[in-house]
Amino acid sequence: MRSLNLPTYSFKLKYSDDSEHIYDQFRKKYVRLTPEEWVRQNFAQFLIDEKEYPRGRMVIEKSLHFNNMKKRCDILVYDATSNPLVMVECKAPEVKIKKEVFDQIAVYNLFFKVRYLMVSNGLEHYMCRVDFDKRKTEFLTSIPAYHELVSV
Repeated sequence: MRSLNLPTYSFKLKYSDDSEHIYDQFRKKYVRLTPEEWVRQNFAQFLIDEKEYPRGRMVIEKSLHFNNMKKRCDILVYDATSNPLVMVECKAPEVKIKKEVFDQIAVYNLFFKVRYLMVSNGLEHYMCRVDFDKRKTEFLTSIPAYHELVSV
């Protein structure tokens, strides 16, 4: 798989059905290794190892229903009271991070109402804080550690 703008991590990989699979520690099973899955697994590990996001408060591919359609957000992080805090949308490295990607995660956030949104294609990473009262979104200059988010 392609090198990403993230630290290098080790993952369990295997081949079956003429395709490569990666072990997903959250779903506790092997899943097909696509470019987007590569970003999702690496970014989740980055949040755990570098930003101290608790593994036990993270869910991969959390389902939601929106306009009678079933959707899934890539990574959802909860706070200590089990409320959604951060939502992450991952794209394959070749997908440019454009307005449409932010529109997608904003629509998902109508359902979850998290305070923090992240978007990554493994090469570029963006994070913003959502202020529902003021109906404003503020882009952050870096990705804060988990304890910085929950102390706000």
